Amino acid sequence: MQNTASKIKVGIVGGTGYTGVELLRLLAQHPQVTLHAITSRKEAGLPVADMFPNLRGHVDLAFTTPEEAALTDCEVVFFATPHGVAMAQAQQLLDAGVRIIDLAADFRLQDTAVFEQWYKMPHSCPEILRKAIYGLPELNRHALANARVVGNPGCYPTTVLLGLAPLLKPKVLIDTGDIIADSKSGVSGAGRKAEVGALFSEVSDSFKAYGVAGHRHHPEIKAQLDQLAGVSVGLTFVPHLVPMVRGMLSTIYVKLLPEAKSIDLQALYESFYQNETFVDVMPAGSQPETRFVRASNTLRLALHRPPGHPDRLIVLAVQDNLVKGASGQAIQNMNLMFGLPEGTGLSQVAILP
Repeated sequence: MQNTASKIKVGIVGGTGYTGVELLRLLAQHPQVTLHAITSRKEAGLPVADMFPNLRGHVDLAFTTPEEAALTDCEVVFFATPHGVAMAQAQQLLDAGVRIIDLAADFRLQDTAVFEQWYKMPHSCPEILRKAIYGLPELNRHALANARVVGNPGCYPTTVLLGLAPLLKPKVLIDTGDIIADSKSGVSGAGRKAEVGALFSEVSDSFKAYGVAGHRHHPEIKAQLDQLAGVSVGLTFVPHLVPMVRGMLSTIYVKLLPEAKSIDLQALYESFYQNETFVDVMPAGSQPETRFVRASNTLRLALHRPPGHPDRLIVLAVQDNLVKGASGQAIQNMNLMFGLPEGTGLSQVAILP
């Protein structure tokens, strides 16, 4: 159990991207955290608040190189970096007793062949990967309490997995061979790097699907659904880019098994998530909007039974892709790892309008 008289010493590798600054925003308000180091090779020496003025008066650190950051002095290090960075530094940190939470994909996929196929790089520490815990607290809470390495889930997978879990665990209630996830994300999901596809002129006043032939989150979602269902599922997943900064909505279509048609699915979902701080099951037929969760760590769900289709269920799931979809969930995992109440530092109410 974490001694609340002492604070957790935290390091962040890669603090100049959107998930990095979101970690800083949330951790700066966390009552049991001391920010010890924030790294960036390009911005080394620059005060964090000079790059991100919203943090003035809250974060007084300057960026340092990873070598100068003394990350081994930390108790936990978050990696808000491109894929491949965390696994290159993991062993050194673990040897020093440091826990790791990776917001990239290095520790999400247990099958290294699948990882290498989708991320086009060899996995450099499969022995560490085997011990890593998939960081979806609502499903892996007990394992996370003793985790040394956590693979923070992708943003799309969080919406789809939490949207479907009550239908697969403990009893499968849907046709697992026919799952459709139609998902939409704000532009911040692509990161802060400068790319033509993320320019205002390219995304404004437009709406498009991408990754239709295959997306990196597909194998991640499928692997976790397979585990929940106990069988290999058939998943169609199509992501879309929406011309807004943050927010994510997944519309999930499933076919109910005959034994599920007489079940009160609204009550099933409410019971499944009744003790979850960050999952809100809205009244049946609700229309959740991304603005209902903006800047919060809450994911909201709603169920729909389309008229004329008694075997069909539609699940709507909304979240802030940078909070519950990334940095907030990472902090939720940290709280579990250090024996803190899960919602510590994450009580922000969604901002509206």
